[in-house]
Amino acid sequence: MRKKILPPHLIKMKKRGEKIVMITAYDYPTAKIVDEAGVDAILVGDSLGMVVLGYSSTLPVTMEEVLHHLRAVVRAKPRALIIGDMPFLSYETSIRDAVLNAGRMLKEGAEAVKIEGGVEVVDKVEAMVKAGIPVMGHVGLTPQRALRLGGYKLMGKNVELAEKIIEDAKALEDAGAFAVVIEFTVAEVARIITEKLSIPTICIGSGPWCDGQVLVIHDILGLSEETPPFAKRYVDLSSIIRDAVSSYVKDVRSGGFPSDEHTMFMKKEEYEKLVEKLRG
Repeated sequence: MRKKILPPHLIKMKKRGEKIVMITAYDYPTAKIVDEAGVDAILVGDSLGMVVLGYSSTLPVTMEEVLHHLRAVVRAKPRALIIGDMPFLSYETSIRDAVLNAGRMLKEGAEAVKIEGGVEVVDKVEAMVKAGIPVMGHVGLTPQRALRLGGYKLMGKNVELAEKIIEDAKALEDAGAFAVVIEFTVAEVARIITEKLSIPTICIGSGPWCDGQVLVIHDILGLSEETPPFAKRYVDLSSIIRDAVSSYVKDVRSGGFPSDEHTMFMKKEEYEKLVEKLRG
């Protein structure tokens, strides 16, 4: 049996120069499948708001919604590290709220939490780590702050913004984070951060030089309504599903389904007894 992956394993992978593979999952069967495929970490991301619940952004996602999906992933008992994403306003308002909400995730089976932000959330990260909660940081494009940023824009394109992202990543490491996600940031900045930090960097849309990569599973499966420019679609599952359901619709309407193969019958003698009894 392969050994369970926990936060220190990812740090060791960086030291050994091994690439880390992380992906999102939001339910039991998907978690089992991605774990069997060999990923190192599963993120129960607040992206579920957009790809599962139909929200226009991640902002409406609640703690209860994340916990609901987290429980399903936990039941799959994956070898991969399970990371719960802290939704908007579950950690920003106070250190107490941050620790209690992160603690709820661990009580439900998460093995780490992820929060967005840099210098401004360092006090929350320090408190969580002090309470025994492994924390993954998230810098660059932070979707929960997209309104303030002016939308989902490529980050780090000028020196000032690049320096801010580098500062944020270093501050998270100093606060005790075990890894940092770098989202939609120019590759050169992601490379500098990866070289500066002793903890792993996991990129999404930030180039090849990070210690690992993460993508939303709906993007790689072709299930997203809009795929971001940095995501690679590995299969067009939406077309496969659509074709399958269309075939089902045709079969039902034409009488082709269910056939005898999919129908359960009584034994002939039992049926004859039933008919005779009903006649009587």
